[in-house]
Amino acid sequence: LMFSLSSVFFAGCGGSFVGVAQVKLNESATLPCVNQCAGRVEWTCVASKEVVAQCDQNICKEERGYKLGSEKIRAGDLSLTITSADFRKKGFYTCDCNGVTVCLVSLRIECKFVPVKINPNESLLLEVPVREPVEVIYNSTDAAGSSSKQICTVDGRSLRYTAEYKERVSLVCAVRVQEVMPSDGGIYIIRDTKNKEIVQTFSVTVHGRLFLS
Repeated sequence: LMFSLSSVFFAGCGGSFVGVAQVKLNESATLPCVNQCAGRVEWTCVASKEVVAQCDQNICKEERGYKLGSEKIRAGDLSLTITSADFRKKGFYTCDCNGVTVCLVSLRIECKFVPVKINPNESLLLEVPVREPVEVIYNSTDAAGSSSKQICTVDGRSLRYTAEYKERVSLVCAVRVQEVMPSDGGIYIIRDTKNKEIVQTFSVTVHGRLFLS
C-alpha cells in the first residue's frame, strides 16, 4: 500500500525536482529548490498538509522555525530553511509556485552514534534526545552469542520497564542503567516507536574488574 501511494504521489508531481536533505538532530536544514517564480511561493508539509512558509512578492509569512526569503526568491532560489530539524519536522515537503508543485524534498534526520566506555558498577546513561515515544533496545555482543531485547519504553517523561530492569532503570532526561556489569556491554538503540526509526545508537564497552560489595 505504501509503495502504491508513493507511486501516485510522485506521478502527480510531473516534472518537479525531487531532492533529499539529511541533517543531524537539531541542526539547521535547507530544503533545496531552484526555480523562477514570479508569483506566490508556498512550502507545505505533506504529512500534516500545513503551509509552513509562503511568500507573495515582498510579503512573507512563516511558521516558527521556518524561513523563506523574498530576495532569494527573486533570484530563483526558493529553498526553505528549517532552523532546528527534529523528528516532528521530518518527512516530505512540497514547494508550489502559483499552485503548481515545482519541488518535492524529503527531510531526514541522521542517527547519532555514541561510543561509551564504562567501568563495572557504574551507571550507564542513555540520552533520550526527543520527546516522541521511543523504546530502548539492547543488543548483546558477549561471548555467549548475540541477542536482542527491549529494556524499556519512554513516552514523554513517563517510563515503563520490564520486571528484570525494575530496580536498575530510571529516567532523568536519559535512561539510566545502574550497576553495570561486564555482560551489559553491547549496542543500545533508542528507536522511535511510531515510525520505527533509530534516533540514537550507543556502543557500550564495559572494562575493568567487577568488585563485589
